[in-house]
Amino acid sequence: MTALIDDLKRLKLAIFDLDGVVYRGNKLIPNVDQIIKRLNNLSIQVVYNSNNSTATREMYVKKLKKYNISSNINDFYTSASITATEITKLKQKAKIFIIGEIGLKKELEAKGHTILTERDNFEVVDFVIVGLDRDFNYNKLSIAQRCILDGNALFYATNSDTTLPVAERLMPGAGVMVNAVETCTSQKPIKIFGKPNPFGINLILEERNTEPEFACIFGDRLNTDILAGNRAGIITVAVLTGVATLEDVENIKKNSLLSKKVDRNLIPDIILNSLDNIFI
Repeated sequence: MTALIDDLKRLKLAIFDLDGVVYRGNKLIPNVDQIIKRLNNLSIQVVYNSNNSTATREMYVKKLKKYNISSNINDFYTSASITATEITKLKQKAKIFIIGEIGLKKELEAKGHTILTERDNFEVVDFVIVGLDRDFNYNKLSIAQRCILDGNALFYATNSDTTLPVAERLMPGAGVMVNAVETCTSQKPIKIFGKPNPFGINLILEERNTEPEFACIFGDRLNTDILAGNRAGIITVAVLTGVATLEDVENIKKNSLLSKKVDRNLIPDIILNSLDNIFI
C-alpha cells in the first residue's frame, strides 16, 4: 500500500473504469463517491474510461449524479466515443451499420456519420461496427454478415469484453456479438478501439496534458484495464470489486515466470481489495 501512497504524492490524473470499479449494475460500490471527492480535493483530475458503449456520455453524467458524484461529459471516454473519433479519422460522413445501442449510435452521429439499418443498403455501407447490444438478434447478425461479405464494409469493434459485471453477477459482454460476426464472416475486426488498446488512455493523456508517469488507471479487468494502462505506460491499479480476483493476478504472475508467452503487461503495479484502501 505504501507504493500507492507514494504515487499519490505525484499523481495528477486518475482514470477510473466504471462497471466493477465505481458501480456494479445500478448499485454504487460503497464509499467510491467519497474516494473521488478526496482525490479531487488533492487536485487530482478524475476521468472515466469505460469499454461499455451502450450509454451516451450525458447518460453517464446523470448516472453518477445519482451517486452524488459530480462530472461533465468531457470527463468520459467511452469505447463508443473513442470509436467515433477514430472512425472519423478514417472517413468523414461514412455510412455505418452498427450492432450496438444508443451510446454508439449517438457518438457516431455527432461526428457526422449516417447509421443505416436496412439490409438493402448493404452495398453502400462503409463500416460495420460492433458493440454491446442487448437487443442483438439473428437479423442484425445477417445484415452485418452481408455488408461485410457481399458489400465493401470494413469490420471494427468497440471492445471485446466477454462479460459485463452487474449487481450480483456477470452478464454477456460485447465480445459475444463481436465473436458472432467474426464466426459468420471468418474475419476478425480490423481494429478493436476499446481497452486493451491504449487509444483511449493516450487520448486522455493528450487532452489532459499529462505525462504517463503522473497518471494511473483503476480497473477491475486484467486483460483490458490493466493491459491498456501498462501499454500506455501509466500506473496500473487492479481493484478487486469487479471481475478480477487475487487468484487471477497470482496465477498470471506465476505463469509469467514459467512462460515467455504470458504478457507481463497483464500484471498490475498495485492491487486493492477496494478503493477504500487508497487512503489506508
